[in-house]
Amino acid sequence: MTTAIVSDPVFMKHDTGVGHPERPERLAKIQQVLEKRGLMDKLVKLPLREAAAEEILFIHSPAHLSRVQAASQSGRAWLDGDTPASADSYSAAMLAAGSLLDAVDAVMAGEAKNAFALVRPPGHHAERDRAMGFCLFNNVAIAAAHALEKHKLSRVLIADWDVHHGNATQHSFYSDPRVLFFSTHRYPFYPGTGAAEEIGTGEGAGFTVNVPLSGGAGDAVFDACFARALEPVARAFKPELILLSAGFDAHRLDPLGGMAVTEEGYVRLTHRLLELAGELCQGRLVLTLEGGYHLEGLANSVADVIEALRGDKAPAKPLDPPAGIERLLEKQQKLLAGFWPGIGEGR
Repeated sequence: MTTAIVSDPVFMKHDTGVGHPERPERLAKIQQVLEKRGLMDKLVKLPLREAAAEEILFIHSPAHLSRVQAASQSGRAWLDGDTPASADSYSAAMLAAGSLLDAVDAVMAGEAKNAFALVRPPGHHAERDRAMGFCLFNNVAIAAAHALEKHKLSRVLIADWDVHHGNATQHSFYSDPRVLFFSTHRYPFYPGTGAAEEIGTGEGAGFTVNVPLSGGAGDAVFDACFARALEPVARAFKPELILLSAGFDAHRLDPLGGMAVTEEGYVRLTHRLLELAGELCQGRLVLTLEGGYHLEGLANSVADVIEALRGDKAPAKPLDPPAGIERLLEKQQKLLAGFWPGIGEGR
């Protein structure tokens, strides 16, 4: 399969300061591992472009756009307690969003079957009027809005396997039935959202699917959640494009996540998304980088996922459903059964 990539040293210019977990070295380590494996020569390298202001405004307010720009122009500012901006942060954030949109365009045009945008700053915590959780602009939400507006799609699926709930992505489409948002995440945990009861509102009721997990969850739990919660709903929804907020802080070595997912686990989840995309939307799958703060765990997981996207890596063998998975999903199934009768019946 043809896989495209967004990757450039410019994203390392977003300087978060000494000791910050969301640091430029994350991308440097990923690049090192991709080159060591010889993957960069096997990927379609996409050019960079800055997002236009009106594209950012699909999701964010004009005041938020101006606030991020002003913070960057000041040379060093904190937009919230853990979200800094440096002199190059605004430019990096505009390039991150715009280049992800070009990745969507490439996949929609058939220039690549799938794509991975290795960009920073990340995005899924950035609310309409607020930067938070290391995030300045909500890249994946902007990409979904772009797909709806430019490509005139009717149904976009956003999956999020980051250990932290994608609060801002959820809020961006909470009443919009054109976007199905699915998230597995540790709960209760930062940012405090993502309870199973959060299922959307108005016309969007039922189009938010949250699977809150206890600390320590590993490959078998995540795989069962994708199989039994995501897959039946996705098949009923029939997305025309699948986007993924690909955070790797549920990795077993991550210093912030407290979960136990392995590289093999991420390959397994990627294969489930590839199968859904192949079945439902001509293989259209676009990933964007979110969290992941153990450098080796992050880099090796990203490289394995890219090999899976290319068709070069597959899970070793099926996993048995973990003990207690029915009980874990019982509440969610009851909440969503009226919207998605097949939920809980995945394989």
